Amino acid sequence: MLHEVVRDAAQRFAAAGITNAAGEARLLAAHFLAVAPTEVFLHLREPAPAGLREAIARREQRQPLQHIIGTAPFGPLELFVGPGVFIPRPETEVLAQWAVDKLSDDLARGKYAGRTPLVLDLCTGTGALAAYIAHEVRSARVLGVEYSPQAWEWAKKNRTQLQAQTRIDYELHLGDVREENFFSQFDGQVDLIVSNPPYVPRDETLSPEVYADPDDAVFAGVTGMDVIDDLAPLVARLLRPGGLVGIEHDDSTSRQVQQVLRAQPDLAEVTALADLTGRDRFVTAAKRVD
Repeated sequence: MLHEVVRDAAQRFAAAGITNAAGEARLLAAHFLAVAPTEVFLHLREPAPAGLREAIARREQRQPLQHIIGTAPFGPLELFVGPGVFIPRPETEVLAQWAVDKLSDDLARGKYAGRTPLVLDLCTGTGALAAYIAHEVRSARVLGVEYSPQAWEWAKKNRTQLQAQTRIDYELHLGDVREENFFSQFDGQVDLIVSNPPYVPRDETLSPEVYADPDDAVFAGVTGMDVIDDLAPLVARLLRPGGLVGIEHDDSTSRQVQQVLRAQPDLAEVTALADLTGRDRFVTAAKRVD
């Protein structure tokens, strides 16, 4: 019966070191039942659905839950994920909502004077930030940039699905954030930039799920600053006067990221932004107007 399989899964997950063992057992059961997690209890006396036991064995081996299910939630969206692309985390929703709030406020104040605000999502991965912003601010032109061909395929898949489901639209570009020829067309033209770049200092002691993400989407050298160091001058060049940037970073590098942005003469108002647990996980700044 399903209740026995779910109970056994929770015990196995806990023994494997999975923190939310009972919750993940219920989520897997809900996925294979095609019901909401809150409805699993209605099916506990039924046979376990096909595929659930195999999925439990995969999760016990610390394969990411999102790879098994095939999707990851991000705000109001459900994104396809799998090997080759970084799994979006809930904390990044804070950065997405910061961008939406800034754009919405500026639109309400008439800042854009009838023109379309331009938003860049650098290191877009699944397209999570770009999709979230495009979903919430339909009048913005949003462009996600990703250098990994594997991740870009996931981003395109998500865009196609979201276009069909919600009729939102945003653009994608396959290329490196250091690609001068592509970015020169946007010099001084961008109203807002967001980025969730590789930022984790090289570490071999993290949870197994971290290493299921592409290495170059997670780690950025010994300090975790290799990519952010390159982003800072690009951001300063691309933004319009008064334009904004928000960058996600490791919880150990807030001070370093602030220093890097403050070192750009054209950037001001460098500010730490906390995630929902109170940890500084983002830094925001503005392009000087004078």
